[in-house]
Amino acid sequence: MKAQVFRGVNNLQYEEIPIPELAEDEVLVQVKVVGLCQSDIKKIKYPLYEPPRIFGHETAGTICQIGAAVEGWQVGDRVVVMHHIPCMNCGYCETGSYSMCETYKNITTTAGFAPSGGGFAEYVKVPGHIVRQGGLIPIPDYVTFEQASFVEPTNCCLKAVKKAQIRTGQTVLITGAGPIGLMFVMLVNHFGAKAIVTDLIPARLEKALAVGALAAFDACDRDLTHKVQDLTQGYGVDVSLLAVPSEKAFFQALDCTRKGGKILFFAEFPDEVEIPLNPNLLYRREIDLMGSYSSAFPLQALSAELVFENKIDVNALISDRYPLSELANAVEQAIQPTPETYKILLYP
Repeated sequence: MKAQVFRGVNNLQYEEIPIPELAEDEVLVQVKVVGLCQSDIKKIKYPLYEPPRIFGHETAGTICQIGAAVEGWQVGDRVVVMHHIPCMNCGYCETGSYSMCETYKNITTTAGFAPSGGGFAEYVKVPGHIVRQGGLIPIPDYVTFEQASFVEPTNCCLKAVKKAQIRTGQTVLITGAGPIGLMFVMLVNHFGAKAIVTDLIPARLEKALAVGALAAFDACDRDLTHKVQDLTQGYGVDVSLLAVPSEKAFFQALDCTRKGGKILFFAEFPDEVEIPLNPNLLYRREIDLMGSYSSAFPLQALSAELVFENKIDVNALISDRYPLSELANAVEQAIQPTPETYKILLYP
């Protein structure tokens, strides 16, 4: 089969490699579409992992082979592949911190080499633990593979929205109007809150308004704080979601968040970034700082429902489609986006 093999920093090789062999409790899925995620891009652009590896994890496809011990699935079933499933038994899972679970972190889908997601290939193998514990989600006939590939990123964003306890009547600041920021707008609206968005690209601000934002402002606007206050009766937003790894965006969020509000870090910052902060700003204003990483297993069904029942319009997020052979070009476009670049999908 063909796969995009990570051979080192900025070194992707479109290679012919063996189709993974199955154990009796495993499933092989033919990849129909896979989304390009910012975490994939970081793994390709920075020395985070030893090569060789095959990345890609926002995967939808068709089961083409099943192990002898697999029950409940048939060849031909259309599925979303969740690349991580927690153990549900450890101290992290017992407290709801599923993405901290060692099983969640270490057992993943693979197309070969060190298991690393494996979606950037023609076929991906799903380990028995993931098969048994609900890591395959059936795709209804009326849902496209493209739409289904959004279930995993929807789960990640939904986890953040739930963690920040966003609810009806609240106002939420979203920094960044890329595909993740736009998905946040849709989810915020779904739960009855209002979204205010910032970005540096005018076309993205227009897109944010088109998908339901209450307002959208240039991130360099010197009057941003006052404009946010005007929209929130002088209080500021209830929650700020940082969808871009920007120190300036954090301090804007701090200025725009009301007393007693929350600021959630969703985008991953470079490790060398340190943000100087007077703790009294949090103490006196009772601001909660929190982070949200990856997905949450209990939200898997709701994430699928939101996508499958068109409760959020994931089609509006798709901007570009590439054959898998052009993954390197897709990565470069994501790093240097045009004004119309949002979600990029790849096809083996």
